[in-house]
Amino acid sequence: MFSLTLESLHTDLPTITATATVLVVLVHLVPYLIDSHRLRSYPGPLVAKFSDAWLGYVTHQGHRSEVVHDLHRKYGPFVRIAPNHVSVAVSDAQPMVYGHGNGALKSSFYDAFITTSIGIFTTRDRQTHTRKRKIISHTFSQKSVLEFEPHVHRYVGQLLGQWDKLYEKALKGMSGEEGEGWTGRDGRLWLDCLPWANYLAFDIIGDLAFGAPFGMIMAAKDSAPVAQDTHAVMKSYGQAGAKHASKEIEVIKTLGGPSETFLVTMGAVPGWWRAVLKRTPMFWKGGKDFDALVGMAVAAVSKRLQEPTDRNDLLSKLQAGKDEDGNPMGREELTAEALTFLIAGSDTTANSTCAIIYYLARTPSVQEKLHKELDEHLESGIATAERVKNLAYLQAIINEGLRLHSTVAMGLPRVAPEGGMSILGNYIPGGTVISVPTYTIHRDQAVFGDDVEEFRPERWFECDSAGVSKAFSPFSVGPRACIGRNLANFELQIIIASILKRYHFVLENPDEVLKVQEGLLRKPIGCRVDQPPPKTVFFRDAYLLGVFSACYDAGTRVGSALLLQTVLLGIELVWRVVTRPEECLREVALYVWIFTDFVASAMILAVVLLGVLCWDYDCMVIWLDFGYPRLCGLVECMKRRSSAYLVRRFDEQ
Repeated sequence: MFSLTLESLHTDLPTITATATVLVVLVHLVPYLIDSHRLRSYPGPLVAKFSDAWLGYVTHQGHRSEVVHDLHRKYGPFVRIAPNHVSVAVSDAQPMVYGHGNGALKSSFYDAFITTSIGIFTTRDRQTHTRKRKIISHTFSQKSVLEFEPHVHRYVGQLLGQWDKLYEKALKGMSGEEGEGWTGRDGRLWLDCLPWANYLAFDIIGDLAFGAPFGMIMAAKDSAPVAQDTHAVMKSYGQAGAKHASKEIEVIKTLGGPSETFLVTMGAVPGWWRAVLKRTPMFWKGGKDFDALVGMAVAAVSKRLQEPTDRNDLLSKLQAGKDEDGNPMGREELTAEALTFLIAGSDTTANSTCAIIYYLARTPSVQEKLHKELDEHLESGIATAERVKNLAYLQAIINEGLRLHSTVAMGLPRVAPEGGMSILGNYIPGGTVISVPTYTIHRDQAVFGDDVEEFRPERWFECDSAGVSKAFSPFSVGPRACIGRNLANFELQIIIASILKRYHFVLENPDEVLKVQEGLLRKPIGCRVDQPPPKTVFFRDAYLLGVFSACYDAGTRVGSALLLQTVLLGIELVWRVVTRPEECLREVALYVWIFTDFVASAMILAVVLLGVLCWDYDCMVIWLDFGYPRLCGLVECMKRRSSAYLVRRFDEQ
């Protein structure tokens, strides 16, 4: 009979430890020696050939794309990054891996992202994906996206208004409280644009998806309601008067916390590891944060369904969708798709906006060229889709930003079909996981030139278009590509154009490298920039949309009129003194009036020109508090004097 005592355990502990170690080694060594995957010929890290632990560890560290990129530079286009996973860094491989009709399906990686139900992002079944895509694809067509424009304009306008107010406070030497992320120093505003980009993106997608924003921009606060009992709330969807406990969470902070690497790490390891890892202290917090995000989606859906509306938002599209039997989406499926909308529609836009602003601030020459294009083609106020759609340099800047900072930079895993597949002459056995890393493809020197690490939008006018179309894939390619890519590009065009039409950005630290943290999405950790005076500010307290640009246009017109007036007064004064010196003695008052008007016009003209040409805010203050009222009085006075003078001279004659 077997018995276990403390003494025997102490005696046998070395034996038990040695046995366990040998078993672990054999579990990983034997499959490698047998080479059941037939991948031994592919190079890669030694540990990665034996165990999924290497890829799981690298993924959890938050820099998977950079690490895999370095491996490709070391080993070449084919790298083994797990016992059954080959990374292929060749742009021509993208249609082979992700294209139509290749038979490669999503891997078990996506199972880690399943929430209340399988969604359009997590489904691995081709037929299920086709059904879901049919329901919502027309919602993201180019025609449908244009219908969202007024809502996008509303929140971009709110953002600019909030930034103008912060600038006003910064001028007075004020700074935000701890955690607000803005500082007034030396008459300039320094702020972290990442939180604001998130506020904007969340309010836009909240309105487009659920008919109401989260209110983050106007509150200047990271906060959203979360259902505490998600199952109870889902059961009461659409029931009038149903009330459930909820709480506010910092959703942006939650998205950037442990949940970001939690899911992608779970996806990188075998399924049987996940149940164990989720219960470890390292991953427990990430799991709780992910549950909170699900609760946010549940709360948003519940609120929308309790307040019926004729608004044709994204949720109404989902409700109208039917499966193959004519049945509508269930509450669990509806919630899963809502969460996909929230994350994919907000986090990605915010990350891209922040990254593009960073690159523009770091590259003043590019920012200056963009300012010129915007000034030449855009009117005052928020940029319209019609105006920005043909701005070539703006689109090149967006493309260059997405190239260097792809929101999803890692290779999205697919499973080679039964019978295997050939990729550029290399045989990939059936069942092998394959991926094409976007981060590396976007740095292919054969396509984008030798300076691939530089932010240079001009390359988009120089590179071979055929090669670029194969390599550039910020939204992936094929039938599983991002369904919202039209909306994403549409938002970025309006956001970047509107912000850069109005502001000029400078990095607080000119040598700062954009720090990022990568889970499934590649996120900037922050981007602290300085905003010199808004380019179009004339009136300090005018925050309504378009007022600033209108004032600027008015200022240039007034400046032109003043210039003409000053020149004419000067000519008249000199001509009278030279040709009619005796008149100076008889009509001293007239000459004093002319001289006074000339000096006043010249002084106000100088103020206006300084403000218009140099964007000097102090000149604008003088213009507001001193110059403009006196100019109006001066003009009226001149009219009266001129009329009286002409009448008098006419009577004398």
